Amino acid sequence: MPATSPSWDPAQYLRHAGHRARPFADLLARVPDLPGDPPRIADLGCGPGNVTAVLAERWPTARITGYDNSAEMLARAEAYAGPTPGGGHLDFAHADVGTWTPAETYGLIISNATLQWVPAHIDRFGDWIAALAPGGTFAFQVPGNFDAPSHQLMRALAHSARWKGLLAETLRHDDAVLAPEAYLERLANLGCTADVWETTYVHLLTGEDPVLDWVKGTGLRPVLTALAEDPGAREEFVAEYRAALREAYPAGAHGTPFPFRRIFAVARKDAG
Repeated sequence: MPATSPSWDPAQYLRHAGHRARPFADLLARVPDLPGDPPRIADLGCGPGNVTAVLAERWPTARITGYDNSAEMLARAEAYAGPTPGGGHLDFAHADVGTWTPAETYGLIISNATLQWVPAHIDRFGDWIAALAPGGTFAFQVPGNFDAPSHQLMRALAHSARWKGLLAETLRHDDAVLAPEAYLERLANLGCTADVWETTYVHLLTGEDPVLDWVKGTGLRPVLTALAEDPGAREEFVAEYRAALREAYPAGAHGTPFPFRRIFAVARKDAG
């Protein structure tokens, strides 16, 4: 876990919104019908709200709250707040997912690419599932690419002689997420019928240094935050990292292929 929570840039994050939203759509496709009339939904780590709004398309009458600890992301998400076309309602609230404890019963608790930022997040599953109505669902997806060159190169550079004094404790380690089997076992032990799987997307990115552009919106945020008060050092680190990424992810004739593994879980609480 970064020593200081990273600052977020919604505009940078949304530069690859289409690619980032696809895993959420794939996750939603496996979520069953929800209990409750209307259903009550919590989106943990809602970010700029663009995928939270998709929940209102799937469940038009639902009361949906998106939670996030970034003021910048919540400010961007407010554009989606209010009554929804199907008669439901969408709002947003500040919360730290690592300590969030439900104060009411939900038909769905969902999280999209957030739990990797929460140390020991698997220990929170019990409280969240306890807050589900009978037949309710807990669903999430997390990146499973911490052994990919994009992360390995970033960590290696941060731990190099030049940077370790400033950045050695800044980045997450490769155990930020668990193996799919570990998630399946925990969810089953909590009394859920669990569906856990993994997918590797091969995104075809375009533009100059597109992998760097991608990680500037997510994985590189702790470094950019840690070096924010020293623009020269920040640019120096980014330049070294850019050169390494160019070698690891060469551009092809149609763009730059960027393999990205993700882990998914959909856990349904016993309806009995």
